[in-house]
Amino acid sequence: MGCSERRKEINRRRHRRKKLAKLAARAEKATVSEKQHIATKIRDLTPGAPVIIDRLGLEQR
Repeated sequence: MGCSERRKEINRRRHRRKKLAKLAARAEKATVSEKQHIATKIRDLTPGAPVIIDRLGLEQR
């Protein structure tokens, strides 16, 4: 028997949180072009991307 939908959702959230932590750590030392690339990855990863990108300061306008 497979996992319940709630368990799948929890696993997706945990994986997303770990991935965002790795991207945030990389963003601290990144160059401008690398920051653009990281911002693109975050946009593809999560629906709350604009808030996260602003918080990390990846796109200065």
